[in-house]
Amino acid sequence: MAVSGVSSTDNSAANALAGAASSSSDQEQRFLKLLVTQLNNQDPLNPMDNAQLTSQLAQMSTVSGIENLNSTLTSLVAQTGASQTLQAASLIGHTVLTPGSSVTAKSGTNTSFGLDMQGAADTVKVTITDSAGNTVRTIDVGALPQGTKTLTWDGKNDTGSAMPDGAYKISVAASVNGGAVAANTLTYSQVASVAQTANGVTLNLGAAGTAALSDVKQFL
Repeated sequence: MAVSGVSSTDNSAANALAGAASSSSDQEQRFLKLLVTQLNNQDPLNPMDNAQLTSQLAQMSTVSGIENLNSTLTSLVAQTGASQTLQAASLIGHTVLTPGSSVTAKSGTNTSFGLDMQGAADTVKVTITDSAGNTVRTIDVGALPQGTKTLTWDGKNDTGSAMPDGAYKISVAASVNGGAVAANTLTYSQVASVAQTANGVTLNLGAAGTAALSDVKQFL
């Protein structure tokens, strides 16, 4: 039976090429077979003109070009991941500032932490609670600009008494002209190791868990 047009065959070729998981060479062979079949079965009274043939060849060239581009990008991504892992390895043993809410108080020392301000605020308050959820200290920081700010806690409660050594939680509330401003707490942890995962380079922070390399705000 003669083929009355080329659009249906074009769609079949495009679908076959798009769904194929084979190599570029296999795709080209499949395309050529489809093209030859189309030429053999075309309507003698309405044969394919040069423009139609050129259009189909251009489609195949485009598909091949996209596959080659994808292969190149995949290779570049792999190289970038390896490079980031090597760079992150230099952080092992260093202290980094990453998103977190747990701090450890030690007698006679100040506990450092940070705030990641998503916008400027005229009022910023930090609340420190113990393991039972009781508020032990409220720090009125005042106004802060957008960006990262490092703060310290002297380990004392609101009455000036030293708190026992141990883990505490920090939280922040910020506002400007009465409207809430997004802000996150940051904590310091030491990098124990690094690993390349499906989500990118991950830092192992020991008891503090893990963090993505992109989450590091500061390192010492």
